[in-house]
Amino acid sequence: MRDLFDHETQASQKKTLRPHQVRAIEMIRNSLARGNQTVVCSMPTGAGKTLTATKIIEMAQAKGNAVIFTAPAVSLIDQTVAAFRAEGIEDIGVMQANHPLTNPLARVQVASVQTLARREIPDASLVIVDECHIRAEVIDQLIAERPDVRFVGLSATPWRKGMGLVWRDLVVPVTIADLIEGGLLSKFTAFAPDVPDLSGVKVSKGEYVESQLAELMGEAKLVGHVVENWLAKGENRPTLCFGVNCNHAQEMAASFERAGVASAYVDAFTDTVQRGRINRKFRDGEVRVICSVRTMTTGVDLPVSCIVDAAPTKSEMLHIQKLGRGLRINPGTEDLVIFDHAGNLLRLGMPDEISYDRLDTSKPGERQERKPSAEKLPKECSNCAALHTGKTCPFCGHERNPYSGIEGAEGELVQIRGKTKRATMEDKQRFYSMALHLDQSRGRGGKLALGLYKGKFGVWPRGLDARPMPPDAAFYNYEKSRRIAYAKRMAKENRA
Repeated sequence: MRDLFDHETQASQKKTLRPHQVRAIEMIRNSLARGNQTVVCSMPTGAGKTLTATKIIEMAQAKGNAVIFTAPAVSLIDQTVAAFRAEGIEDIGVMQANHPLTNPLARVQVASVQTLARREIPDASLVIVDECHIRAEVIDQLIAERPDVRFVGLSATPWRKGMGLVWRDLVVPVTIADLIEGGLLSKFTAFAPDVPDLSGVKVSKGEYVESQLAELMGEAKLVGHVVENWLAKGENRPTLCFGVNCNHAQEMAASFERAGVASAYVDAFTDTVQRGRINRKFRDGEVRVICSVRTMTTGVDLPVSCIVDAAPTKSEMLHIQKLGRGLRINPGTEDLVIFDHAGNLLRLGMPDEISYDRLDTSKPGERQERKPSAEKLPKECSNCAALHTGKTCPFCGHERNPYSGIEGAEGELVQIRGKTKRATMEDKQRFYSMALHLDQSRGRGGKLALGLYKGKFGVWPRGLDARPMPPDAAFYNYEKSRRIAYAKRMAKENRA
């Protein structure tokens, strides 16, 4: 089966394959040549799954082979067709009711798995299944019914329980760590939360029970922490925020709005027109934060440079899918900041640490095998609250005695990965100038500017010019977070 799509492509290709994409195609071909009917290619977010699939289709077409490409959702059909056409593939039919590109004679058929389940499936030599970790009964049946057809699955997270019972082989041409090191995905800075106590939350089918999570995570306290932390540390970055359920995500969106941050809410029932409008506003900066549950974990290509995770999970797949939305590099989003209010980074690991080289073959009822974390989880310094893995704290020098568990200060996130940003004199001057401008507008006689500067940098402003400048959105957000923190502190003292 190696020659299924073994053909020199035309020289008029608009895009050149990167080395890991060439390697992916070669590994798939070798797996098929070894007699595997089904092979999964693990390609992280940003690795170019669609382009790789396009080149495979080109090669199959050149050999006269018909191809079916399945997308995980109807909403991704047009996006997929556009990507194929951009690379010169024109003989495309879409299996979807009333679609203008419906053409049963086309040699390349594009369909959602939902549509495929309701239609007569045409003959093909090759079926490419995008997001194959989303198990679809129609795909499993097709594999069983057509042993002469070869199936290639694509997934950033092919780790679902029992996948190896249907798919024969897994190839891993590149990992998230490889892509970050090669500058193709964003480096990231991660902040750990007050880890919620989940000991009393029930687990069903390997995942936390949503109703109990909602009760735990839906309190105003946590929602307030999410917004206050983002205002203080989020630098007004374009952000995706994930909640436990729809009500929780809606409440977070409303909390951002109450804090003066333009936000939007998206769920599975948000129609394509409305979602397109929200995406455009997000790209244009009119919407800064989009809150959702799981709707924004796949098929999203937005310029995101901050992820807020406020939904505990036991699923490594969901964990990586959420973080992957911010790992793509776009102009202005060359790095990623992760605010993990749910403790998922500490329980499951960093996005560049999770990778598997074989499919899970556990049967229903059997426990899924998982390898231990590659690194020790960081623990909190009892002196300064920084999280680190060594015996001596790199921030304050305190030596600790080992103890179990991680405790966090109320409402605070502590950096656990990435280089700590050191403010330059230019940064300090800019902040002080904006603080002076705000101070003058409120007639505070310099006290507000001094207080804001001391709170931000821990020292008084020395050697800086007293020249005011209009504040930007990030400064206003920071100042607002300090007012919220002060109001909460006063309310707590009054209750006491």
